[in-house]
Amino acid sequence: MAGQAQYEELARQLSAVGAVKRDLGRILPQDCPAGSAAVLALLGSHGDMRLSNLSELLAVDMSVTSRHAAHLADRGWIERSPDPADKRSRILHLTPEGHAMLVELSRRSAGFLAERLSDWSDAEVGQLIGLLTRLRASFGDCRTVPHRPPPPPESPPPAAHPPAVPAVPVSEPTVPVSGRTPTTRTPAQAT
Repeated sequence: MAGQAQYEELARQLSAVGAVKRDLGRILPQDCPAGSAAVLALLGSHGDMRLSNLSELLAVDMSVTSRHAAHLADRGWIERSPDPADKRSRILHLTPEGHAMLVELSRRSAGFLAERLSDWSDAEVGQLIGLLTRLRASFGDCRTVPHRPPPPPESPPPAAHPPAVPAVPVSEPTVPVSGRTPTTRTPAQAT
């Protein structure tokens, strides 16, 4: 099993992946921001679906998904049709123009990655894909599994001296200022 230092380095490297994701976002067409691109990609890979299902897959509030859907519909990339099972709901599906935009997004992303990873071998790219796939599988469906905090560390040995700052903030009265009612402040806030 990997040690603490390796997990700390992994956390730093995963943070750096955010920069890669931002760079990928910069190559998107101006009228197709990252959120809209994510909706197109999900509709392309999962097929037609209700807005609520899309929200769940995106792990965002329905209002956010609704704004993305409206943006895409305004551009003619998706259509919203009544859900035969529930007339109050809408089914979202890609239009031919939406499929064309999805192809363009894929072309741009693949080209960008090919350029940035041009000195990587096919085996290295395949290894990265395999490891990222495994990492994602290890986390499962992050949207529906409640986060379990790590177990508490083993109790540290008793301190030789009591801590200088109380573990629980203690309120101290402040000096009244010209007729005002005294207030209380924690030691960290006292002036």
